[in-house]
Amino acid sequence: MSESNTLHWQNLSREHLLPPFSDYRELNAKGARIITRASGVYLWDSKGNRILDGMAGLWCVNIGYGREELVEAAARQMRELPYYNLFFQTAHTPALELANAIAGIAPIGMDHVFFTGSGSESNDTVLRMVRHYWMTKGQPQKQVIIGRWNGYHGSTVAGASLGGMKAMHEQAGLLISGIEHIDQPYWYGEGDDLDPDEFGIRVAEQLEQKILEVGEDKVAAFIAEPIQGAGGVIIPPDSYWPKIREILARYDILFIADEVICGFGRTGEWFGSDYYGNAPDLMPIAKGLTSGYLPMGGVIVRDKVVQVLNEGGEFYHGFTYSGHPVAAAVALENLRILKEENILERVKAKTSPYLQKRWRELADHPLVGEVRGLGMLGALELVKDKQTRERFPGAIGMRCREHCLDNGLVMRAVGDTMIISPPLVINEEEIDELVTKARLCLDLTARDARA
Repeated sequence: MSESNTLHWQNLSREHLLPPFSDYRELNAKGARIITRASGVYLWDSKGNRILDGMAGLWCVNIGYGREELVEAAARQMRELPYYNLFFQTAHTPALELANAIAGIAPIGMDHVFFTGSGSESNDTVLRMVRHYWMTKGQPQKQVIIGRWNGYHGSTVAGASLGGMKAMHEQAGLLISGIEHIDQPYWYGEGDDLDPDEFGIRVAEQLEQKILEVGEDKVAAFIAEPIQGAGGVIIPPDSYWPKIREILARYDILFIADEVICGFGRTGEWFGSDYYGNAPDLMPIAKGLTSGYLPMGGVIVRDKVVQVLNEGGEFYHGFTYSGHPVAAAVALENLRILKEENILERVKAKTSPYLQKRWRELADHPLVGEVRGLGMLGALELVKDKQTRERFPGAIGMRCREHCLDNGLVMRAVGDTMIISPPLVINEEEIDELVTKARLCLDLTARDARA
C-alpha cells in the first residue's frame, strides 16, 4: 500500500466515520491507523507494518485470523438461507443446532439460549428477562439489579447502566432506575494495606450489605464479570468468589455472570464460571462465540428460570438479527474448531502457563508496580513509585500504548494499566515476541517519563 492510499483512507475517516470510544478532534488531527489484513495472530496496516494483536481484536478473535473454515461456513449458509428471523413461531436449523451445541458446553442445568447480536444486547436482554421473571413469579417489586463499580457490561443504555463506568454514566445522564453498585475486587488499586484475601472478603460482603440496604424483596439480581475485562483485567482475590457464592445462597436473587469476555476459552475453561466454580442463573455471551468473524451474542439461561418464563406469556423482547442463520453457522464452525483442535486443552496445559511465566518476568521493570494474569489475560500496573503505588501525572498508559503500536504490538491501556488478551492460538514463539516487544515499549515509556 502507498502513503497516498493511507492519506486517502484517513481523509475518509475524518470526513465520514464516527468510530466508537474516540476523541474525534484528537483522532482527526492524528489520523486513523488503517488496518488492511490479518492472519493468525498478526495484523497489517496500510503502510505494510506487521503488528502482533495482543488483544485478539476486542477480546474476541479466539481462533485467530484467516480461518477459511469460517469463511466457507458463512458462504454455504448464505447460499442456503441467508436470513430469516426467529419471530412468529418460526425457527431455522443453524440457530437450533447452535443452541444445542452451546447447551452441551454450558454449566449443568443451563440448557436454553436467547440469541442477540452483541454483548451489549445480551446485557439489555438480561435486564428485561430478570424483571420479567420476577413479575411472572408475582413479585414485580423485585426490580433492582446490583452491579460493580468499574464493571463493564456494554455501551447501550441498559448495558452502560448495569456497568460501573462513571464517565459513561456522567456523559449520558445514566443510570436508569433500579440499578445499584458495589465496589470492585481491585486489590492493587483499592486494597490499601489489607491482605488480598482479607480485601476480597471485605468487598464481597458489600453485596450482602447492599441487599439488606435495598431490601431482599426489591433486589432481582447481582451481575458481575468472572474477571473484569475492560476495567483493567481485575482478577479477584481467591477469597472473593467463595464469599460471593456464600452470600448468594442466603438470598432469593438471581446471579448473572457476564461471560462476554471470559467465555469460550479465555481462562482455559469454556466459561469463567467453570474456572471459579460459580453457578449463575444467566450468562450473557458474545465475542468468542464466533471468534469475532460475525456479530453474535446470547444469554444462556438456567432451567429454573426458563420454567418460570414458560408460564409468563409473551416475552416482549427480541432483535431482527437474533439467531441470524449465517452468524449461527459461523459460531457452530468456530465451536467445532475449538473442540476438534483441542484449543482449550492446549491453552490450559501449555500456552497459558507459558504466557503467565513470561508475562511475570516484566515485574522487574522500573515502571511495573504489579503484574497479574490468568489464562490468556494479563495486566501491568504502571507506577511512578513501586512502594507507594504513586501514579504518573498525565496519560502514561496511552503513551505506552502508542509505543506499542509503533513497534508492532497491540497492548491496550486502561488508564495506567496495560492489558493483553491474545488469540487462544498464540504459540510460545509468538508469546516470546509479545513479551519482548512489551519490555521494549516499557523502556521507551520510562524514557519519556524521565524526560
